[in-house]
Amino acid sequence: MNNDLGKILKQRRVMVPLTLHELAAASGVSASHLGRIERGERFPSGRILRKIAPPLNSSEDELFTLAGYLSPHPSTERPVVGQLDPYVAEVLSQEPVEIQRATVNILSILKSMAKTNDSNIGFAEYARRKYPAVDEDTITMIEDILEHPKVAPKVGERPRG
Repeated sequence: MNNDLGKILKQRRVMVPLTLHELAAASGVSASHLGRIERGERFPSGRILRKIAPPLNSSEDELFTLAGYLSPHPSTERPVVGQLDPYVAEVLSQEPVEIQRATVNILSILKSMAKTNDSNIGFAEYARRKYPAVDEDTITMIEDILEHPKVAPKVGERPRG
């Protein structure tokens, strides 16, 4: 469980996005201690969870539940908006931080586009206006995916291409 909680906390930190040192500065918890928690070498106390919840854009209750300090809500409750699918989160956690951040940028842009549904301008122009910090390579990659989607093969079927 220590390792799972550490992975979840790291995923949330990267999704914000914050470096380990930025989270340390924002929470008042040392970067070395946070690193040990993320690696599953230490289990965070309630005091630590309270300190890191705001910079991670999480509620204390949510982190306390993940840590096992609180019982989970009934299963009829809907998933938290913005939370990644567990499979996607697991795959993404295996990637380098640069890939994780690029993926977060992509998801943010697509989510924002879906909310505004502004079809008067193209994707690239929308992304440049809304997210000026996103690099051109990322915008080009998303455009390519949107223009030429690849259909995932069915189970047992060989990939095309």
